[in-house]
Amino acid sequence: MPSRSPRQWPFLLALSFLFVLLPAFSRYWLDWSNGFGYLSDLAIGSLLLVLVYGRPLWLGLPVMLLWSLFLLGNAELVSAVGRMPELSDLEYLVDAQFLRNSTHGGGLAHPGLALALGLGVLAAALLARRAAPLHRVWLLLPGVLLAAHAGGQIWHPSEAAQWQLFNLPHKLLAEGLSGAQLAIEERLTAGVPETPPDITGLTRLDLDGERLLPPGRARNVLIVTLEGIPGAYIAANRAAIGSSYREDLMPRLSRWAERAMSTPDYVLHAHQTIRGLYAMLCGDYDKLDSGTPKGLELLNHELRNRECLPAQLREQGFTTHFLQGAGLRFMAKDRIMPHIGFDKTLGRDWFRNQPYLEFPWGMDDKAYFEGALDYIRQLRRQDKPWMLTLLTVGTHQPYSAPDEYLARYPGAKQAAIAYLDDAVGDFLDALERLGVLEDTLVIVTSDESHGLENVRLASAWGFNLVLAPEQEHLPALKSGTYGHVDLSASVLDYFGFAVPASLAGRSLFRDYSHGRQIISYTNGLLRLHDGRTLVECDFQQICRRYASERFIAEQARYLGRFRGREARLVSQSAALLDQSLSNGQTGQRYRFADRERIRLRDSFGNDWADNLIGAQYLELPQGTHTRVSLKVRGVQLGKDGATLLLKTKEYDRDVEALVPELPHLAPGKTLELEFGFDNLQTRKAFSFHLLGQGQGTIEILDFSVITEPLLADQSLSLDPAEESALLH
Repeated sequence: MPSRSPRQWPFLLALSFLFVLLPAFSRYWLDWSNGFGYLSDLAIGSLLLVLVYGRPLWLGLPVMLLWSLFLLGNAELVSAVGRMPELSDLEYLVDAQFLRNSTHGGGLAHPGLALALGLGVLAAALLARRAAPLHRVWLLLPGVLLAAHAGGQIWHPSEAAQWQLFNLPHKLLAEGLSGAQLAIEERLTAGVPETPPDITGLTRLDLDGERLLPPGRARNVLIVTLEGIPGAYIAANRAAIGSSYREDLMPRLSRWAERAMSTPDYVLHAHQTIRGLYAMLCGDYDKLDSGTPKGLELLNHELRNRECLPAQLREQGFTTHFLQGAGLRFMAKDRIMPHIGFDKTLGRDWFRNQPYLEFPWGMDDKAYFEGALDYIRQLRRQDKPWMLTLLTVGTHQPYSAPDEYLARYPGAKQAAIAYLDDAVGDFLDALERLGVLEDTLVIVTSDESHGLENVRLASAWGFNLVLAPEQEHLPALKSGTYGHVDLSASVLDYFGFAVPASLAGRSLFRDYSHGRQIISYTNGLLRLHDGRTLVECDFQQICRRYASERFIAEQARYLGRFRGREARLVSQSAALLDQSLSNGQTGQRYRFADRERIRLRDSFGNDWADNLIGAQYLELPQGTHTRVSLKVRGVQLGKDGATLLLKTKEYDRDVEALVPELPHLAPGKTLELEFGFDNLQTRKAFSFHLLGQGQGTIEILDFSVITEPLLADQSLSLDPAEESALLH
């Protein structure tokens, strides 16, 4: 490096702080420490330093600002929704609302990082001095570091989260290069016929195993679903796979697991509660991406829904019940659950017992299980057998626990898990005292996994505990690989009922002599297992192969990586599974209104917990037009009427300028609104949020979302302000 004047060194140090030291320090501070991550920070930081030093400030300042937005935006999104930004999110990184917002609207999650970045940019701008650019030879340093990162990922791949391995510019660069390479490969192989992948191993119903017991003698079915709990929290599971995870957050549930049949190698196929419930209750994989959940697609089917577990048990004479601690409208469970066969679908409004905590999502876990126990007492007084599915909510972000638990644990998350452990422990103890375990098949599981840092495959690691009247005939640890897709077939097989051929999976109540295919998409990784080998494909469409008889294992022998046609077959398998209900059709028609009368709050509430409609996480394909119609009647409103607000979000972030402002709703009047917008690019994880404030009650008569192909001669959508908004 040529000698620098004393006045130039402060500027060089300021750039080094902004581009190199601050990213590395923030990685350590955010607990994202990983050798590959620090290497990524050093590579990109040194590249930017070489490019900016010696350039005019009017060129360097935009780079510094954009770098700061990337760093802060990445930290905010990972904290909020557990993923790094995609290329389609870049517009949000220059959106002030993006930087203000967090999952619950509480402002920046990392204000200290924002302040440090701001001071770094200010210092670099004030200390900037005219100087000769650094010699091009210095570009070799970031080049060597990037090559070392790529080589390390090839020869010693890490299974850490994306944000631990890459900073955002590096991730986007790798993604772009990977996409370009795949495009070249596809162009070179254009016209060469490819055989579609065979997915029968994933979709077939396999009841060829040897029965563990004759048809069970239980009269009832109880499925207890715990929000977000990974299999690593069960001590028997950790011991079975030799897990290095040692924190014992759920000792009481672990003791119950020792009395149950526990399945250590239990796979969760996706994130989000509605996706987990669909796989459990309908014997089918939900979308293995961020597309429209199949539970919503199922609303357009009048045959496949009858083959879901609640509908099947209802045909066998069971009364079927769904009870959750949160409101039902989120993710349209108020419509999906009755559609798949539940006689009664109940949420937060059913509970009459007082909660012990104020929690935005609904009942805290202790109060929830006390209410659920009362519900079971009512069911036991009826003559018919019953099926009851329970869903907790207390271990959902933002996590809530009493002060005594918060004082015992380092964070709210651990405290909330411990609170759930005591609540479910008390609940299972009470079931035993009541004699429920003597005549009821009880299955305790989770809808999804909120994951664990530095625990292999934790985002896909679930658990399944079976308590049956014939417990002495069941093994303490169930061998083999199973997942949520197997639950419906397992329950029907337990009773000896016929299992619809459209259901996929195996029975937990049978032993199999050979492995099986099973698939999962969590934490941005698509994983396919065939009983001997686990294939894991990342965002660059690079797949790694591991020798592993189990899906969930503490370690697996790395066999190498691949891409190209073989990698495309893996993603095509997932795409074919995604079409089990849509058959690849582009058009979508959903109606979310059920004419329920809703009592309004005095003020707008939480965008998620207080949403008045269930239109969440839709996929609106590229080249389509979406039409929305809304009709709301003021049933019993005070003299001031009601104010309604309709918001749209993509990947949980507000999307502006798609929805017109809603007129004021006067008492006794009806608000009707129609508007539309084009989807020139695919919109994923797209949600509508209808909020209301006022005194009194409204009735939502219609909320329909229709997405159809955009005709070649169809003009672009009108600006929402020009759409029709009628007030009668």
